Amino acid sequence: MSGRAWLRAGLGLLAGGQVVLGLWIVLLPELFWKWPWVSHLPPYNEHLLQDFGGASLALAVVLCAAVATMERRLVLTALVAYLVSAVAHLLFHARHLEPLSAASAAGFMALLGAAVLLPAVLVWLAAAGPAFREPGSGPGSAGTGRHPG
Repeated sequence: MSGRAWLRAGLGLLAGGQVVLGLWIVLLPELFWKWPWVSHLPPYNEHLLQDFGGASLALAVVLCAAVATMERRLVLTALVAYLVSAVAHLLFHARHLEPLSAASAAGFMALLGAAVLLPAVLVWLAAAGPAFREPGSGPGSAGTGRHPG
């Protein structure tokens, strides 16, 4: 699989995750709150959950636009925006693991770490440039950043 295909697949995975998360929170905030990794941080606040769900859906829109266009600046912007959110999320939860069992905390940190690692690798792949070169262009060619397909 080409670097471009890996990049598009990774963006699609991140976008899909944000769509699922955002819809879950916006449509069923109380069910989301019952998730053990969330409910250990009371109190329940529907307003904040709705805002978080809306922000997740907004990020999904940008990620989906990046998947659709595969325009380098948009791809990098979407990935960096996701990465900022993922790092902030990881840092917050890393400081609030006390109520969780050791196994649950380890699993949660692994999941949140993967949510940082994947976009970081995709940023590296996008920043490296080959995924955006025109077919047949050499390594010295800048390419347009607008690659069909």
